[in-house]
Amino acid sequence: MDGQLTLWNLADLEGWDGHDHETSRDAFRLSCREMLEEGSGFTRLVRFGGSPSSWHSACLSAFEAGPARGYFERMFRAYRVHDAERPAGLFTGYYEPEVDGSRSRSNEFHVPIYRRPPDLIAFRAEDRTRSGLAYGRLTAGAPAPYLTRREIEEGALHGQELEIVWLRDWADAFFIQIQGSGRVRLAEGGTMRLSYAAKSGHAYTGIGGLLVERGLISEKAMSMQVIRAWMTSNPEDARALMWENRSFVFFREIDLADPERGALGAQHVQLTPRHSLAVDRSYWMLGTPVWLDTLASSGVDDAMTPFQQLLIAQDTGSAITGLARGDVYWGFGDQAAQIAGPMKSSGTMTVLLPHAVADELGLPK
Repeated sequence: MDGQLTLWNLADLEGWDGHDHETSRDAFRLSCREMLEEGSGFTRLVRFGGSPSSWHSACLSAFEAGPARGYFERMFRAYRVHDAERPAGLFTGYYEPEVDGSRSRSNEFHVPIYRRPPDLIAFRAEDRTRSGLAYGRLTAGAPAPYLTRREIEEGALHGQELEIVWLRDWADAFFIQIQGSGRVRLAEGGTMRLSYAAKSGHAYTGIGGLLVERGLISEKAMSMQVIRAWMTSNPEDARALMWENRSFVFFREIDLADPERGALGAQHVQLTPRHSLAVDRSYWMLGTPVWLDTLASSGVDDAMTPFQQLLIAQDTGSAITGLARGDVYWGFGDQAAQIAGPMKSSGTMTVLLPHAVADELGLPK
C-alpha cells in the first residue's frame, strides 16, 4: 500500500528467537477478548485495521495451548513499516505515576483531581465540522470551547462536587493528566486507581518544547525528570507554564481485576508493562501485535540499550500520530518513570497482521 508496508520474515527480526513470546500472547489474549466480545475499535475507520471477521480466527487460536512463538509465526504475516514523513520512526515511553493523596481536602492535600463534568460533551460530526471542536460544551445551543486549564485550576468547577481525590502538588496532578492514568497512595490507607474519562477538547501543548524554545532546558537534556526538577525549583513559573497547556484531562476511579497490570488503555483492557504500546489508531487496529527494534533507557545513569520487543497496540494518545510512531507503556512507579522519561528513540516498527487481515487489505504474501 503506497510502499508503506513491506513483507518481512519474522526469523529475520533481531531478538525474535530469544523473545518472551508467552507474555506477549498473554497481553494479546486480553485484546482478543475485547475484539471478540465488544470490538469497539471496528466502529471507526482504521487504514490497516481489517474487519472483525478477519481477526476472528487469529483471536480464537490465541486461547489454544501450545508454544506462543509458533502461534505468532503460524497465524500472522509480518510487514516492515515505512513512514515517508518520519523515516527514522519515533518511539517514546510513558508510565503510570504513583503519588500521595487523600479522599478529603486538607492543607496538605489541596489539589483536586476531577471526574468528567456533566456539561462536557463530544460533539456530533456536523458540529465538529462547523466549529472545529471535538469536545466542548453548548452555549445558547451552539458548540463552544470548554474551560481552559487555568480557568479550571482557578476554581471554575468549584462547588459541583466533581473532586475524586486531593493531591499534594499541582505538578503531581499535571503529570497524571499527561500520562492519562495514575495510582494514588491514600492517607486513609490503600491505593486508588485513576483512569482516563475525558478531555476538555483544547489542543495539547507540550511544556517540554516550550522550555527548550525558551532556552531553559537543552533539547539533549530533555526528559520528564528534568522537567519535574525544573518545576520543583521554579514553582511559580511552573504554574504559569502548565497553564500554557490549555488541555485538561478528567478521570474516573476504577477497580481493576489484576493489580499487577497497568491502567486501562484505549482498548479498555489493562496494559501490560513492557508489552503494551500506544499507537495512532487511524492506522492500526487496537490489538495489533507490533515488533519494535529501538533503544530504551537501562534505568541506570543515562545509558540507552537495545529494546527489541513484541508489544500489543492497546492504547493511543493525542501526541501519538503517524505510521511509525509508538509509545511504550513501562508500568508504574519511580523505576518505570526513570525508563520512560528519557525515551525518545528512532528505530524500526514491524506489524504482525493475521493472514485474513492482510488478504483483505490486498497485502503481499
